[in-house]
Amino acid sequence: MKKNVIVSLADANYFPLLEELVDSIKRFKESESIAICILDAGLTDDQKDNLSKKVDEIKSAEWDIEVPNSKVKGKEWLKSQVSRAFLPSYFPDYEKYLWIDCDAWVNDWASVDLYFKACENGKLGITQTIGPGYKITSKVNWLIGKLAIIKSQNFKHAVKSKIPYEKARKLAFAPHINIGVFSLEKNSQAWKSWQDNLKQTLKAGNIFGSEGLAINMSVYIDDIETEFLPLNCNWITSNLLPKYDESLNSFVEPYLPNYKIGIIHLAAGIWKDGKDMRTDKSIEIEIETLTNKKLLKSLRFNN
Repeated sequence: MKKNVIVSLADANYFPLLEELVDSIKRFKESESIAICILDAGLTDDQKDNLSKKVDEIKSAEWDIEVPNSKVKGKEWLKSQVSRAFLPSYFPDYEKYLWIDCDAWVNDWASVDLYFKACENGKLGITQTIGPGYKITSKVNWLIGKLAIIKSQNFKHAVKSKIPYEKARKLAFAPHINIGVFSLEKNSQAWKSWQDNLKQTLKAGNIFGSEGLAINMSVYIDDIETEFLPLNCNWITSNLLPKYDESLNSFVEPYLPNYKIGIIHLAAGIWKDGKDMRTDKSIEIEIETLTNKKLLKSLRFNN
């Protein structure tokens, strides 16, 4: 019986990305001891049939917290903003859960090991979106003199979700936590904190982003135990492009010592000529190598 599981979710439109994520996992021999489970948010029957040959379980994602139809508007993939906070309810037979968004893929297994290690003893294993090369972490509109309007992602979402100001202020300049990759043990108390905060954020705010705001509240307000992993464990390419190490045939961090990137995440997309690499695999962008060459490459997984 497999004890640890990697979980993701997709609809029919993002199925190619989901399949690439699964393939990127299964190419590692270490994956043989890890289950892969999928939440279905609108996959076709053919897509599920193809996927069932590669993964352990596929279950339909549900609205685990009631959300008005007026907010959903037919976008079933938005279930990902709710269901990931209830993974033990969907797949109860595992001890540790690693969630990876379907627009991410595994480049180095060491990051997978780190996430499963990080969540031991009830901790949340997760990565802050801040590191070397990040030049802006929060937006502020300066008015007169020392007066300013804070527009950080956490603070903006908290205010829109009608989170009390004393709590929103605690989030204002806290490094944002991306919920696209995280790990938790089955019996961690962090699940309840996250779920309780999610119920609150969903009442007034948008569905999209609600789960991220909720986990930021759990970390920075509820002070759940958290193991912060390095940036290369959830490398968001739209924030900072990687470099390419031709000797390793791998994407690496752009600054010394150029560590190998573990999980490459295309959150927010990589855009060129109005097209998003997540939906058009033919898109290639200029990437610098460690020897200062320029290459045209896709950041999608290529088996």
